[in-house]
Amino acid sequence: MGYQSLEACVNDLEKNGHLIRIKEEVDPYLEMAAIHLRVYEQQGPALFFENIKGSPFPAVSNLFGTLDRSKFMFRDSLEKIKTLVELKNDPIKAIKHPFKYMNVALTALSALPMKVGKTAAILYGQTKISALPQIVNWPMDGGPFVTMPQVYTEDSDHPGIMNANLGMYRIQLGGNDYLQDREVGLHYQLHRGIGVHQSKANAKGQPLKVSIFVGGPPSHPLAAVMPLPEGLSEMTFAGALGNRRFRYFYDADGFCISADADFVITGTIYPQENKPEGPFGDHLGYYSLVHPFPVMKIHKVYHKKNPIWSFTVVGRPPQEDTSFGALIHEITGSAMPKEIPGLHEVNAVDAAGVHPLLFAIGSERYTPYLNNRRPQEILTIANHILGKSQLSLAKYLFIAAKEDDPALHTHNIADFLVHILERIDFQRDLHFHTNTTIDTLDYSGDGLNSGSKVVFAAAGEKKRELWKEIPSHFSTPASFGKATLAIPGVVTLEGIPYTSTQSAQNEMAQLNEHLKSAELNGLALMVLCDDAEFTAAHINNLVWITFTRSNPSHDIYGINSFIEHKHWGCIGPVIIDARKKPHHAPELIKDPGVENRIDQLATQGGSLYGVI
Repeated sequence: MGYQSLEACVNDLEKNGHLIRIKEEVDPYLEMAAIHLRVYEQQGPALFFENIKGSPFPAVSNLFGTLDRSKFMFRDSLEKIKTLVELKNDPIKAIKHPFKYMNVALTALSALPMKVGKTAAILYGQTKISALPQIVNWPMDGGPFVTMPQVYTEDSDHPGIMNANLGMYRIQLGGNDYLQDREVGLHYQLHRGIGVHQSKANAKGQPLKVSIFVGGPPSHPLAAVMPLPEGLSEMTFAGALGNRRFRYFYDADGFCISADADFVITGTIYPQENKPEGPFGDHLGYYSLVHPFPVMKIHKVYHKKNPIWSFTVVGRPPQEDTSFGALIHEITGSAMPKEIPGLHEVNAVDAAGVHPLLFAIGSERYTPYLNNRRPQEILTIANHILGKSQLSLAKYLFIAAKEDDPALHTHNIADFLVHILERIDFQRDLHFHTNTTIDTLDYSGDGLNSGSKVVFAAAGEKKRELWKEIPSHFSTPASFGKATLAIPGVVTLEGIPYTSTQSAQNEMAQLNEHLKSAELNGLALMVLCDDAEFTAAHINNLVWITFTRSNPSHDIYGINSFIEHKHWGCIGPVIIDARKKPHHAPELIKDPGVENRIDQLATQGGSLYGVI
């Protein structure tokens, strides 16, 4: 059976050794986040904070910190949900195997939301925004944020829960210009359901009612991050996954209230009313900076008896949202390939911050009668991928042909890159999209949401044997620093600090002049960076630095490059300038003083003894 509440989940995890309690008083300013990060790094248990400075409410984090723990929480429903996804992809299976799918009907029944009376536990009490745990994750954050919210809005043209949107959009509780206890900031990115609802409300000159749920059964926050098809209610998914129908009612002010939530914040967004939101340490490993976003006027803050505040910490991957992603893939693994003909696999590479880098494998069947194979069908698939919901925010897409290596998978980052770089023709197989849209949190472009994309497509036989060590004849101009081999065929190269586009172009011209006649066939990619050893030390460092600190149209160069009929290519290796640029956001750095205080909790007698 599913959990009826977050408290029931916490008790079950503790009983089964998946949760520990932090009994010492902890400061919500940096300390709680630092504890979470240290425990997550060790793949440790969920954390229950009993005593939070400045708040009467306890908090829990790291619930989804490992895939095993997530599977444990949904042990009674996970297989049935995977079956539902399977049937959506191939409904004829239910006819062919009726006994295998008998339990699907019961699962579907639990998906129907249930309207309940206004005597629900959530109406036990009311509080103020300032009484909630004021958790600040990173030193430069603009204030405390809700990092595990479920933000509920309805479509003004089609009101009601079945057409509503439940999304996980960050909420700034204080700081900046927000009036304490009266206003909060609401940040959402492109392609989000709430944006459609706000646009419709704005067009009518009406305020948009918003309900923010925190806590509740763990199926609720997971539903808020699930990439569900448009028109499918997240509340139905929450009910099916949780083996418990989503319970709700409307309060006297007309706001939808989740009856099983621990906290519900209600408020309204008015047309064209924005305030500065941020900075905030985000999942790319940098701060998203201050920008105008909708301001929400607070109506009420409800809570149940003995409520638990739920939170997570966002930062350079892997983090708890990495485990969210692993669980989503566990549930929907086969769904995306079914939606795009010829696609076998796609992976938004978590180590590169998810949106900057996609790996994909597709079929290449357009001209099987020709021996000289080249990317054709996989380019069609690539265009489809870059037009697909959240995938459209990617900057780099590397796509391979299934027929070249049926055993190839996108989740082995190094092997996949080597496969591409062995086969790609740099004169022909790079395809750019300029002046387009990228992720809101990505500051490598030339403005908010503005940047470029590139497709690296490879099909056919190997064209080069990649270097496994840097040959003695390889050299670079004196103004460049150390060169380090990261993976076969990929060299990281230190450059002088980046100052301007013009200086970068001059440096690339100098590098090209030095290397244009060199024997470089085994070298496919050079990554110009600020620290070659760090970038090459681990594949995660390589993809994080390379793809979060570059804008394809501005930062890709090549030895002996050319433009022919508006197509860019190069005869020698590709160069990606992944140095820090003046317009980039600062990276996330921990506070040493806070880290020292956390060390004390790990000494004998402390709550984290033996955990970190």
